Amino acid sequence: MKKAVIYVNQFFGQIGGEEQAGIVPQIHEAQIGPAMQFAKELDAEVTHTIICGDNYMSSNTEEAVGTILSMLEGKDFDIFLAGPAFQAGRYTVACGTICKAVKEKFGVPAVTSMNSETPGVDMFKKDIYILKGGNIASKMRKDIKAMAKVANKLLKGEPVGCADEEGYFARGIRRQAWRPDGKPASERMVEMLLKKLNGEAFKTELPIPKRDMVPIALAVRDLKRAKIALVNTGGIVPAGNPDRIQSASATRWGRYDISDIQALKGGEYKTIHAGFDPAAADADPNVITPVDALKALEREGVYGSLHPYFYTTVGTGTTEAEAQRMAKEMVPYFQEDHVDGVIMVST
Repeated sequence: MKKAVIYVNQFFGQIGGEEQAGIVPQIHEAQIGPAMQFAKELDAEVTHTIICGDNYMSSNTEEAVGTILSMLEGKDFDIFLAGPAFQAGRYTVACGTICKAVKEKFGVPAVTSMNSETPGVDMFKKDIYILKGGNIASKMRKDIKAMAKVANKLLKGEPVGCADEEGYFARGIRRQAWRPDGKPASERMVEMLLKKLNGEAFKTELPIPKRDMVPIALAVRDLKRAKIALVNTGGIVPAGNPDRIQSASATRWGRYDISDIQALKGGEYKTIHAGFDPAAADADPNVITPVDALKALEREGVYGSLHPYFYTTVGTGTTEAEAQRMAKEMVPYFQEDHVDGVIMVST
């Protein structure tokens, strides 16, 4: 019987939440977390579950990948699956990273799943099969079933259909195929043209990907006279979270006065971010929003002056569309105060 190995993070590996996100990779001869459902859906025996903390993988990628590859040395397996990773930024990148590495090292197919609004999709969709997954863990069974459908075809050596048919992100691979209706390209082209001219819906046979290219900003001309603003996606807010910014998948942001503050104090400010252990940020909010360091540099004359407000939202699970909207809402405040540069602090 074919054999499969599953990769999950510390949460789905049933070790813990953010407080365990720094754990090193470990391998178990058991079906843990999602691996139990994969065992029901796959035409293969799930022999091992690999667990690694999201923080460890993101901060020690080379070491984490090396450790996992060494764990798999000598193991007999025919396919590698990771996730599903939903809309989690670090987890999607971790799943893509390890799937690509295992595929290249051992020559076995690799399959994962993630939501379209995550960085892992664009980073790895050309290297591995990434199923279009849900945005929350309640979609687990559905996402596993979709992953297993593609995985079973790979295990049996059956051809995997196109991205639209199978539900994975297009990989940029084109194959010639005979159309069942035998209709030549000239007729299909004319049909599409007529539909376009008549304002009717049609589907192109050669979609052109849209690239959201952000031009690199010009350098600050004179730092000694520049006004700098501070923005963070680490969720630092006044105690009580007055703007009710969501702890994940944010649609709100806040603007807080620091004109008479030399440093943010724990107890007066805290993080509401759900994507990392809040202990350090709650004890010293300046580790996420470095008001103290910027005020000191301002006094030393390193730069001209600090914009009298800092701006906050939460990055984890937040869609690109919402992030763009919030940024556009912040910009007028920078323009009004003639801000020359913005420091964007993330986690």
